[in-house]
Amino acid sequence: MQNKLKKSQQQIIQNIVSEVQQDFHNRQQERKTFEAQWRLNSNFLMGNQYCSINALNEVEDYEKQYFWQEREVFNHIAPLYESRFAKLSRVRPKMKVIPTSTQENDIKIAKMSKDIIQSVYQKLNLNRVVQEVTKWSEICGTGFYKIMWNNNGGRVIAKDNLNNPIYEGEIQVVAVPPYEIFPESSSCADVQDCLSIIHAKAYNVQTIKNIWGVDVAPENVDVFSLDNSQVVGGLGYTGAVTKIVNSVKPNHAIVIEKYEAPTLKYPNGRLIIVCQDKLLYLDELPFQNAADSKRTFPFVRQISNEQAGCFWGVSMIERIIPVQRSYNAVKNRKHEFLNRLSMGILTVEDGSVDTDNLEIEGLSPGKVLVYRQGSNPPAIMTNSSVPADFTTEEQRLLDEFSEISGVSEIMRNNSLNSNSISGIALQLMIEQDDSRLNATADNIKFAVCDVAKHILRLYKQFATTPRLARLSNDEGGVDLFYFVNNDISSEDITFETENEIGETLAQKRSMIFELLNAGLLNDEDGKMSNSTRHKVLELLGFGIWENSVDLKALQIKYADKENLSLISNPKSVAVTEIDDHNLHINEHIGFMLTKEFEEYFHKTPSIKDKFINHIRMHKTYLNQGESNGK
Repeated sequence: MQNKLKKSQQQIIQNIVSEVQQDFHNRQQERKTFEAQWRLNSNFLMGNQYCSINALNEVEDYEKQYFWQEREVFNHIAPLYESRFAKLSRVRPKMKVIPTSTQENDIKIAKMSKDIIQSVYQKLNLNRVVQEVTKWSEICGTGFYKIMWNNNGGRVIAKDNLNNPIYEGEIQVVAVPPYEIFPESSSCADVQDCLSIIHAKAYNVQTIKNIWGVDVAPENVDVFSLDNSQVVGGLGYTGAVTKIVNSVKPNHAIVIEKYEAPTLKYPNGRLIIVCQDKLLYLDELPFQNAADSKRTFPFVRQISNEQAGCFWGVSMIERIIPVQRSYNAVKNRKHEFLNRLSMGILTVEDGSVDTDNLEIEGLSPGKVLVYRQGSNPPAIMTNSSVPADFTTEEQRLLDEFSEISGVSEIMRNNSLNSNSISGIALQLMIEQDDSRLNATADNIKFAVCDVAKHILRLYKQFATTPRLARLSNDEGGVDLFYFVNNDISSEDITFETENEIGETLAQKRSMIFELLNAGLLNDEDGKMSNSTRHKVLELLGFGIWENSVDLKALQIKYADKENLSLISNPKSVAVTEIDDHNLHINEHIGFMLTKEFEEYFHKTPSIKDKFINHIRMHKTYLNQGESNGK
């Protein structure tokens, strides 16, 4: 009976593995046309621009038609891509969390959630991840973030019976190229609109063993790599450019992770991980990363430009490839015409000279040319100058590069051909130039905002013990604070900044100086306070040079640290003479009136006495100061 049950379970597992493998194969075929376009975009960006997509959806090079044909590459796609990427790299939105209510406790929790996001961004260096995803979205039209919880991340909090470290866990955010993502259908509008999504990646077999504890057979996995292509050159010379080719990675295997959305049958969804014919993992979706603690896919999509009704975005490179082909053709035909003008074309009467010698040596200076008596000597055909149509078409194509890519001459060359442009007209041109990239910049901001929501939701699920977070401040120091999952109550995230593309440092400084000159930063006495002066210097980039600090802000921050110490530390917290006792008393009383304090009080009633005794100590110092003043 047990053998029958085992065989039945094995058959169920094999059916699941076969279904996932077949589903993965079908999605590969359905996505093949998009993948071919991504490879073509990458080739054109690198300079391999004499290639096309054949009927089998494969990128193939095509050779010269004639030995004398000019086949140079005049790559305008690369500088356009670099200019766009340099502009889009400024898009690092500052986010804030909207409180759930106007109560003081909710406002503090919202501020703490904002600090948690900033702390994670600094700790994981997420700006580099955003840059990498932006590169993929600019080349292929689409890039992805994968937000997970790494149980082996963070600090060591204990050790098990075998003396192995136990970690507190940490957020992990990685950039995922579009080649590894396979949606249910390319007609889905976004990740969350799919019923299922597959993430397929090649792993070393030893890595698979370390992660899932399963031995799999090593395979030669087909991957994309770089190689040189001898497809450029001209009359008498050849050149090489970098291109994307298929290569083989040994000792690897493809791991297929299939994420299924929640259904009536599986309310928490399913995650199925298979490799070859083996099942590595089968359980519900692990992360509560959707609203209201629900489960969904751990992916966030970022696109360059949206295609209506399509899962995949469209890249600027895809739109500009026809212009690049035409530009290469015009430049090369122009050079071929110049070759005819400079080298000349000889007309020779049949049998009058040694044509083999003449073809090899040509009409070199001082050459003694012997021709048959009575025949006509060789002569060079007369050619007209290069037609003006070449120059006209070349300039027209350069204008099309700017029109299609959204990158003008100002952004690409940092200069103008004319010196007679007024400052107002120049400013309008720059604003119009930036507006072309606003749609792409908004897509980056929305994606980063979704990543921040995933981060807060994962901390709300897994940060069950107090966690220490670090956050660098504008004074060059580090702020430390503790938080647990109960401190995260709001996931409503919005942006503090609107348009980072047009906000350069010079523009910000110019606006600050205008505010200073207008006197809008002065108080009612017409003077600037120390705190305002300190903030102005921070905005100008000299915050750490300023010695005067806002003492009130520091006192409030120190009082908040005392609140945390009174909760976590079994001993009482000392009161010092440098404390602003009135301000500390207000902060401590305000914290005791919050809902958060009530939760701590129900768990540990003695906390209330510690806070009251601490407040009495502040009042004692305050009364002593008043007595000494009298």
